[in-house]
Amino acid sequence: MTAPEPTVLATSGGHRMGRRTRLLFDSLVHHAVELSGVHGRRPRILYVGTAIGDAEATAARMAEAARVAGFDLTPLQLFPMPNLDDMEGAVLDSDVVWVMGGSVANLLAVWRVHGLERIMRRAWEAGVVLSGVSAGSLCWFQGGTTDSYGPELRPVTDALGLLPYGNGVHYDSDAGRRPLMHRLVADGTFPEAHCTDDGVGLVYRGTRLVEAVTEIPGKGAYVVRREGGEAVEERIEPRLLPTAPG
Repeated sequence: MTAPEPTVLATSGGHRMGRRTRLLFDSLVHHAVELSGVHGRRPRILYVGTAIGDAEATAARMAEAARVAGFDLTPLQLFPMPNLDDMEGAVLDSDVVWVMGGSVANLLAVWRVHGLERIMRRAWEAGVVLSGVSAGSLCWFQGGTTDSYGPELRPVTDALGLLPYGNGVHYDSDAGRRPLMHRLVADGTFPEAHCTDDGVGLVYRGTRLVEAVTEIPGKGAYVVRREGGEAVEERIEPRLLPTAPG
């Protein structure tokens, strides 16, 4: 089962602390599964932790979160070498690809070395739902604002480009991201930018933004456009998702 058309859920959330576990999948991860249309079997999630160097502790917590949610999770690791003989087969056999946050610049470099950029595009075209948080959101766009290069935020402009926009994550929790994104749209670096507060996700069918959703009440999504050489921001009110189990 795959989504009926190329689908991305780009987020600034998806995880929360559990009562018995260090990590649970929050509503955004469950929504990614819903978008895939899977039914009648356990959803297959491919977890990609490249942006945090395939940290083993995080992978273990993600596996536990998947167990609690009733999902089958396969980690795709690239350090110190790919852990799967057939990376493309594993990606295409998934219902959802969930990409963890971290360094989007390092993620892009390592993916390109291993040909994963091409594989992700094939998966997107085939209807595998591509999703993730922070760096796992930025990677699907032309680029966005990042601290991959150091504490001072800088633009990244060479992401996968499946979605022809800039992307701003953690829009309400990192004060520097909004003004930098406004400058990047005003100077034409990005023709348009789509941004999310923490806990918010953006749903794309093909390259069209169709909905904003949130797992936290009161949060927002934003579209930033260039008008008369200046950046103009429009707030989008997200739909509140059902509370995730667990």
